[in-house]
Amino acid sequence: MSGKTIKADIAVIGAGSGGLSVAAGAAQLGLKVVLFEKGEMGGDCLNYGCVPSKALIAAASAAHEARHAKTLGVHAGDVTVDFTQVMAHVHAAIATIAPHDSQERFERLGVTVIREPARFLDGRTLGSASFSVRARKIIIATGSSAAVPPIPGLDTVPYLTNESVFELTEAPSRLIVLGGGPIGVELGQAFRRLGSEVVIVEADKILGREDPAAANVVLEQLRADGVELMAGRKAIRVEAGPTLVVEDERGETRISGSHLLVAVGRKPALDELDLAVAGIERDRNGVITDKSLRSSNRRVYAVGDAAGRGQFTHLAGAHAGLVVRRAIFGLPVNADSLATPRVTYADPELAAVGLSEAQAREAHGDDVRVEVFDFAGNDRAIAEGDTRGMGKLVTTAKGKVLGVTLVGRHAGDHIALWALVLSAGLKLSQITSMIAPYPTRGEISKRLAGQWYTPALFSPRTRKVVSILKRLA
Repeated sequence: MSGKTIKADIAVIGAGSGGLSVAAGAAQLGLKVVLFEKGEMGGDCLNYGCVPSKALIAAASAAHEARHAKTLGVHAGDVTVDFTQVMAHVHAAIATIAPHDSQERFERLGVTVIREPARFLDGRTLGSASFSVRARKIIIATGSSAAVPPIPGLDTVPYLTNESVFELTEAPSRLIVLGGGPIGVELGQAFRRLGSEVVIVEADKILGREDPAAANVVLEQLRADGVELMAGRKAIRVEAGPTLVVEDERGETRISGSHLLVAVGRKPALDELDLAVAGIERDRNGVITDKSLRSSNRRVYAVGDAAGRGQFTHLAGAHAGLVVRRAIFGLPVNADSLATPRVTYADPELAAVGLSEAQAREAHGDDVRVEVFDFAGNDRAIAEGDTRGMGKLVTTAKGKVLGVTLVGRHAGDHIALWALVLSAGLKLSQITSMIAPYPTRGEISKRLAGQWYTPALFSPRTRKVVSILKRLA
């Protein structure tokens, strides 16, 4: 390792959402910023994750809507899928967004962009093949990569991950999806709607992190779509074909397909950084940080997937804002207090923020109230012919919001209101006083909040008060 030495105020490793946000903010504040990126600008989200997957889902949804438009009196005829055009749409979406994350744009902002892998040389110095960068503050924003489980035989057959699946030129005839989390469910449903046979295999429960009632709404739709669901099946080996061999209490089952997609989760991309040289502690989840996102090395911060606090692009962006405030301005921040929503972009979407009902009861015992509103009671859902789903509001007995789960059409859009409620500490009365346009699904959140007050509002005590007030009036 040799070459030019650079002194910088901020050095950032990784040009994904978090790293780019830190670099842009610091550069526009007049600081000297160096940004290392060994792969594609824009990181996983733009190139292999959020953007291509949602573009694929949009195509799959269009095919599904066309097939089922007859329920609304619209007959589209036979629906055919041109997979080449679908993938062209996917890559066009990436190309359209890419200039915003491009090297050229960041160089115009004044950032020195080095397209090489970096590693720590000491506690405040990074090195690559051509440069040595000594910085006042260093930000680790390396993101994560697809986790590949140590299943015997997996290394002997071709398999897909989210980093390769969007390079397919032909739709799989039969896709085996190993992993029943959000990535596996989203891609599995999309490929099924695009014409592939799909089986999703999960060692535990499919969408097991989510509220069981909400998850079941999604699972019912997957089954209706023709996706084969195999939960509680542990993968024990992979054979040529590919063939996935799984087992449960009844014995072994062989699942054969044309393609195997491994979607068992993600791991932080930290192994090549030589963190120990810089005195930076980590665990299996990522860099160990305090609430200000600072590592055990006081000059080094971590954001996004690398910080081990959740693997969401929007969380990485929020982390970037905190780090700019803390590392540059010295302001107090608290990453532990962030109310981070999550969405599984299946159809229907499943969105949540805060505590689930089970988590709330574990933390608060009997001091928990739960309100549920079925989307069949929403006029817009009825008008659209899509009443699938529900909302669940979890509060303390006194009405403090602990968490919300929504499952239904556009649930990911509507969870934002509840993220605001949690982050700003809003009261339920402020939601009930909001005027929601009619008819929209936005009314669902107001109905959830209103239901919380229903028992008290129409209680015998309230009726007695009204009776007295009537006589006085």
